[in-house]
Amino acid sequence: MKRTHLLIPALLLSSPFAMAQSSVTLYGLADLGLGKLDGAKTQMQGNTVMNNTNSHIGLRGVEDLGGGLSAGFNFETELNAETGAGDGGWTRQANVWLGGNWGTFKMGRMNHPSFFGYLAWEATGNANYSVVANTYGIVGVGERSSSMFMYSTPDMGGLQGNLGYVFKADNGGAARTDLSLTYANGPISAGFSANKTKGEKANWALGGKYNFGAFTLNASYNDTRTLAVATKRSGVSVGGTVAFGAASVTLDVTRDLKHELGNADLKKYTNAVVEAKYNLSKRTSVYGAVLRLDSTTNYGVGLMHTF
Repeated sequence: MKRTHLLIPALLLSSPFAMAQSSVTLYGLADLGLGKLDGAKTQMQGNTVMNNTNSHIGLRGVEDLGGGLSAGFNFETELNAETGAGDGGWTRQANVWLGGNWGTFKMGRMNHPSFFGYLAWEATGNANYSVVANTYGIVGVGERSSSMFMYSTPDMGGLQGNLGYVFKADNGGAARTDLSLTYANGPISAGFSANKTKGEKANWALGGKYNFGAFTLNASYNDTRTLAVATKRSGVSVGGTVAFGAASVTLDVTRDLKHELGNADLKKYTNAVVEAKYNLSKRTSVYGAVLRLDSTTNYGVGLMHTF
């Protein structure tokens, strides 16, 4: 993905010395489409479940401190390409980090370690319409967390670990630990994710992906619990992607093995997503998707451009 390196004038004026010593990158993504959510009329779709990704813009910077040591930051905010409205803050990323040949230490708001384990095998690349994410909630806790400390090991022949921690004072009085272990080497990628908030049961997921060339096969097991509504849900996923040059078609299916509210059994669902995508260039794609989720049907088509 090509990024454009810019010296932002406002930042240059406010901190000329810092900018002179650092490389700063402006990046982003715009995604807008047309679709229909279950129970609603067909309309323009911006930042909905049937967009591939929520539109956003961000800044990241890095400074070479010498001796193999680097420091950096990342701020990322969400925008809506349909209305132009923003989220009112840097809610996607807001963190600083220090890294070297020993790994990377990061703190602030960022993706959970467990997110990276999930991303290693998820079929659509974490599209908004991912059937696994919409069924099991990305290892039960979603994509990001505030007030997190995270350590990531260096890449060791494709193997990498991530460990995160949120103090109880920053998490409603209950500390949370989050981790992942990923492997990516050659045609194989796999990830194990787990997280636990004190006083609650752990959420975890395990999955893998194998690239045969023109065809990619993926599978996973997910076990999640939502304490706020006393929901327990676990199940498996199986899917695959077939590539035809610049075009690809993905099918991913989940099947509940457990679905409970308190001590009561709920209906076990078979959910699925079908995605078709065509890359007009390295940065621009058109896509279409149908998501069957817990007896609802949602569909959409869209255009996505990265910069």
